[in-house]
Amino acid sequence: RDCQQADIKYLSGWKQWKRTSSKSLKKVLGDVKELSSYLELWRHDIHSIEGKFGTGIQSYFSFLRFLVLLNFIIFILMFSFVTLPSIISKYGVFNSSFAKIPPKNIEPHCTVYEPNGNKGLVYFYTYLKDLLSGTGFLEVTVLFYGYYTIDAAWISILKYNLPLAYLLATFAYLALSLIWIIKRSVGGFKQNLVHNEDQFQSYCNKVFAGWDFCITDPNAARLKHRSLLYELQTDLEEERLKRKIADRTTKEKLRIYSLRIFINIIVIAVLSGCFYSIYRATVFSQENSNVSIRHDVRRDSANLLVQYLPSMVITLANFIAPQIFSFLIRFEDYSPAFEIRLTLMRCVFVRLANIGVLLFSLWSQISYCATDKCNACGYNYELYPCWESEVGQEMYKLMIFDFIIILAVILFVDFPRKLLVTHCSCKPVQWCGLQEFGISDNVLEIIYGQTICWIGTFFSPLLPAIATIKYFIIFYIKKISLIHTRKPAARPIRASSSNFFFLVVLLIGLVLAFIPLGISIAHIPSSKACGPFRNFNTSWAVVPYTIDGFPTGLQQVLYGIGSEAFAVPFFMVICLIMFYFIALAGAHKRVVEQLREQLVMVRFDPLFCTPKV
Repeated sequence: RDCQQADIKYLSGWKQWKRTSSKSLKKVLGDVKELSSYLELWRHDIHSIEGKFGTGIQSYFSFLRFLVLLNFIIFILMFSFVTLPSIISKYGVFNSSFAKIPPKNIEPHCTVYEPNGNKGLVYFYTYLKDLLSGTGFLEVTVLFYGYYTIDAAWISILKYNLPLAYLLATFAYLALSLIWIIKRSVGGFKQNLVHNEDQFQSYCNKVFAGWDFCITDPNAARLKHRSLLYELQTDLEEERLKRKIADRTTKEKLRIYSLRIFINIIVIAVLSGCFYSIYRATVFSQENSNVSIRHDVRRDSANLLVQYLPSMVITLANFIAPQIFSFLIRFEDYSPAFEIRLTLMRCVFVRLANIGVLLFSLWSQISYCATDKCNACGYNYELYPCWESEVGQEMYKLMIFDFIIILAVILFVDFPRKLLVTHCSCKPVQWCGLQEFGISDNVLEIIYGQTICWIGTFFSPLLPAIATIKYFIIFYIKKISLIHTRKPAARPIRASSSNFFFLVVLLIGLVLAFIPLGISIAHIPSSKACGPFRNFNTSWAVVPYTIDGFPTGLQQVLYGIGSEAFAVPFFMVICLIMFYFIALAGAHKRVVEQLREQLVMVRFDPLFCTPKV
């Protein structure tokens, strides 16, 4: 430091200012980072959960916080670029206006769309039904796709292309989600590699470098003690299972493998039953919910149940199947971390495939045309005059019913069970005990809801706002349930590997969301009676239409980028770059292995040994 201070005298004024400003900038960034850590959402609550219940359960609540922030940013994006310009132009704020261009070369019957708004005297249960299903007064609000029937918005002297903004905002929130998930996954992947590389190093890090000497508060110290205790318990449990697996005899291996095969047959049977039940419920609902009977509460309620039967069956399957899988996994004798992964993968097939079955059933009905009038529109205009809003309502119902089920389980299952265990001394009740906080079940609940949000945001732009509120409430509900009605897992679970796997499963849900959105945007004809794309054959058609309005030189450049002559060389260059980084990573890995071998040899080389005194 003294040498650096002496060298400053001989530096030029520019270099002195540059060094001083660099130090000041680093200090300011450090202060901002420290301040932002105090402003972090649920910081104290998550640290408290980590100390009391371990890093495994803490990872679930951190994951939930990540989804709250992600959905909030997606909501800001869609509201700023889609909803707000539509509202401003329709109400004439800032001297704004909007334009509606009548569809050209479209049959008149394709442009008829009369939402079922509530007129005259309306009963209270009608409002409740509309709130649960997204129909009635909600159907004509900014919540659904049908509201945005604007071709262009004029804000002062600026023209705002709403169809293009709608499509680009959809691509933006999908790209944002992908980049953010990959960024978080890279950090978890690095921690996973460090942990799996050397078990002894993990022990040394916890024992000799695990304590945070900045802790001065006694409560924080106790929380840190408990956190380290759970980490060491997890290490010992995994080592015990590894030793147990290594000591298995041939007879024991044959027994456990046979048992696993039998359990997997049961799992396949459960999955098949769930898929078939959803398929039959969807077919029955589509065939029997088309007739609307008014002024008869009983028949109207029965028709409502039939209409929402697919959502109810999906929610029921999503609730029962994970319980069966969590029960069966106990007999397969896996490590705690692998139990979470296997249970999650099994439940992923149930929940995400359920959404796929529902969407496939809807699209088969939307695309079914038996008359020339229907073929002229390109979709079933009689049943679905604004089919995008119909799909948005289905996603809305799935999200609402999923939230209701989570509340119902906590209120009508967990709390009564807690009361029975506390105040009833019967042996069966005490044998059941409190229910464990199943990390895999809870993580899959929010991943399922997030996949619904990604798919439904295109059809319901404000769905991320509902998801944000939903997850915000779920955080406190789950926290109260964990502290008062649940108990931590009997076997502690590591957070480093679980965090990475949670993000991988979330990435699978995002990739699944790409498929139906891609089909809806590029393949299925857009509604001609509602929405910003009513003047285009498909939603994607707005992109070439916009490019045709650019100057000729720019058009040639963009069409050249989209041609095969550019795509093939670009793909080859990307492959070469990828192979280069793979080779570089392999070389770095070999260097690390050599350095590790040298460190091991240091203990046995007499040149490095300390002489005895």
